[in-house]
Amino acid sequence: MIDLRSDTVTKPTPAMRRAMMEAEVGDDVYGEDPTVNRLEQYAAEITGKEAALFVPTGTMGNTIAIKIHTEHGEEVICDSRSHVLNYELGMMAWFAGCVARPILTERGILSWDQVRKEIRPLGPHWAPTGLISIENTHNMAGGTVYPTAVIHEICDQAHERGIPVHMDGARVFNASVASQVPVREIVEPADTVMFCVSKALGAPVGSLLAGSAEAIARGRLFRKRLGGGMRQAGVLAAAALVALEETPQRLGQDHENARFLAKGLAQIAGIALDPATVETNIVIFDVSGVGLPPTEISARLKQRGVLMNPVNDRLMRAVTHFDVNRAACEMALDAFTEAVNGYQRSAAATECPSTASSTLA
Repeated sequence: MIDLRSDTVTKPTPAMRRAMMEAEVGDDVYGEDPTVNRLEQYAAEITGKEAALFVPTGTMGNTIAIKIHTEHGEEVICDSRSHVLNYELGMMAWFAGCVARPILTERGILSWDQVRKEIRPLGPHWAPTGLISIENTHNMAGGTVYPTAVIHEICDQAHERGIPVHMDGARVFNASVASQVPVREIVEPADTVMFCVSKALGAPVGSLLAGSAEAIARGRLFRKRLGGGMRQAGVLAAAALVALEETPQRLGQDHENARFLAKGLAQIAGIALDPATVETNIVIFDVSGVGLPPTEISARLKQRGVLMNPVNDRLMRAVTHFDVNRAACEMALDAFTEAVNGYQRSAAATECPSTASSTLA
């Protein structure tokens, strides 16, 4: 199967498997796993933060970050399509006791002007603003990249008002490659950043949360409360280290393949997609003009050896990664064309007799 559902489906490379087998381990809850400690130190260096924390998932990393920065009853400003709001089972409310203040954006990129209008001070009638969360790259906006100037403006202005900023940087390495700006510079103004090693970087499990030493010390306690205290986790950290050392330089190929897919999809009748908007490895496109619901297109693709998920009743998403090369993308395009054009030909043939009958009448 050609799997374009997500970059989370990547399999560990042979180098990762060897590293996992040979990893030196200890009990990480006691702080005694040398491989985890090395990974956390490396993540702190990459992000330019004082400390980092290895967590099982990006959702846990974001949840911990929100809890670190907020008090119960506060608001978190975020984009209306953000992962922290829509795809983390309400943990912002369930664990941190906060409510979202979502902002509708054009491409998932908040501006300071939008944020400024939604900031609420402490008062008798509303929840005060406790945190601003930005997502870079933005998943459901199609892998869009925050301009560094926008990040700095939001963070600088927020900090002047005593408001912290968290970056959901699940795919921040994609943002770095696309913008040609080092990860350290991208995340520098944010108070905390979470990035995944199990998405485009290809490791089997894990994410890192980085920030100040004080914030990460608190985060370690929240990780334990959430059941994320992994013991001999060095077998996982070893694969993450390989991912951080070897994969970032390969991400450009994923971006090129995504643009190749976008150009091919845009040529299919009924598909609404501007290939110029594809910045990284995520392609989101409108299939409402095809005449088939996304769920049916997904089922037809699966019959032809391609996995691709619907987003809603009109959008679909394709995500490239290092387990899908250019040849596989070409095959996926052929399968998509066959699935859609086959339906359209069938529909046209069905309509012809009725049209002729109407003319004769």
